[in-house]
Amino acid sequence: MKDLNSLNQCRLTAEEKGFYGTEGDGKNGVFKVFVDGRSFFCIASNGGGWEHVSVSPCSRKRKTCPTWGEMCAIKDMFFGDEETVVQYHPPKSDYVNNHPYCLHLWKPTNQEIPRPPKLFV
Repeated sequence: MKDLNSLNQCRLTAEEKGFYGTEGDGKNGVFKVFVDGRSFFCIASNGGGWEHVSVSPCSRKRKTCPTWGEMCAIKDMFFGDEETVVQYHPPKSDYVNNHPYCLHLWKPTNQEIPRPPKLFV
């Protein structure tokens, strides 16, 4: 994950204090970012062996998840060009749905994510 202080202009410190009990840091925080004029609420965290960013539309009128292109742009904001991150589809018994239009980016901190051969993707 990038140093999230590079996104300080997008940081929502009041929300961080409510969420974390303190202001965020270089690996954790709450942000409002924009992609092609659309705003997204992002919560970034680092702990338990994972780097994680949850992404949901800020507009309550928007009743859809972020698009692939929007998630790619947000991935680039929070992670480096050569970092691999994933969006998991866990077993239904593990689903947690705190926001109906939220998607997540995940990266383990202690291992590389296996990838199929470049030719396959």
